[in-house]
Amino acid sequence: MQVIVLGSAAGGGVPQWNCRCPVCQLAWSGDPRVEPRTQSSIAVSAGGGAWVLLNASPDLRSQIAATPALQPKSGDRDSPIRAVVLTNGDIDHIAGLLTLRESQPFDLFGTKDTLGLLRQNQVFDVVAPAFVPRRAAEFGVPFAPAPGLEMEFFTVPGKVPLWREDAALVIGEESGSTVGVTVTANGRRLVYVPGCAAVTPALRARMSGADLLFFDGTLYRDDEMITAGIGTKTGARMGHLSMSGAGGTVALLADVEVGRRVFIHINNTNPALVDGSQERRTVEAAGWTVARDGMEFSL
Repeated sequence: MQVIVLGSAAGGGVPQWNCRCPVCQLAWSGDPRVEPRTQSSIAVSAGGGAWVLLNASPDLRSQIAATPALQPKSGDRDSPIRAVVLTNGDIDHIAGLLTLRESQPFDLFGTKDTLGLLRQNQVFDVVAPAFVPRRAAEFGVPFAPAPGLEMEFFTVPGKVPLWREDAALVIGEESGSTVGVTVTANGRRLVYVPGCAAVTPALRARMSGADLLFFDGTLYRDDEMITAGIGTKTGARMGHLSMSGAGGTVALLADVEVGRRVFIHINNTNPALVDGSQERRTVEAAGWTVARDGMEFSL
């Protein structure tokens, strides 16, 4: 299985277009300690030139331009992208679908909840169902989005997308609004969880034994957006675990056996984005890698 990190940042990328938090200031100044990052997505393949995208970020056009494996190979129109698999309806995971509207066939997979959100918003009709069939996948039922690849959705504690929040918002519920994906090929297993509000026994069991884990790395500290003066929400309020602390991801998953563990969907305020920072050294010492755009893995 081949895996390419197309984008490693949370919504807005790094630096965000209007942000001057400490991390973004370094990025705007060209400081080499902070690599610019686009919004999160990965591509996977079992070989043969067929690729599947896990989420379609608003930066998809530039991500394809930066990734030769995803570029047209022959004829007047062509794409190696055989399918897109969505983990939720967040803007940073679905807006890139609008880039894929030029009558190019591929399959679009999601839960009934996520596909329902697309159906309710007519702008996504430009991704014509005649070329792009929408396929609802059930929890616990494997599906094959491309030759040699088997995937399966599983529930993850989370919340509805920001643009769907209302007074009845429930954070940490397990539903079709936020899911993880298990990807299996040639006897190797990848687990992809770009958004997560809590670690449950079932989630731990799902991740245990994976050859490669991509996990929600949105914030380093739960209150970092507040202390940076650029937001009013904690990570918990946004439906994301933080990396650090007794209730953070590093501690909660310390005893879960995986081959390699990688943080993805990293917010622009996260100091672990700064190469050489204490926060980066801490997560790396705990066995984690902070994803960057263009990283490749071979399983």
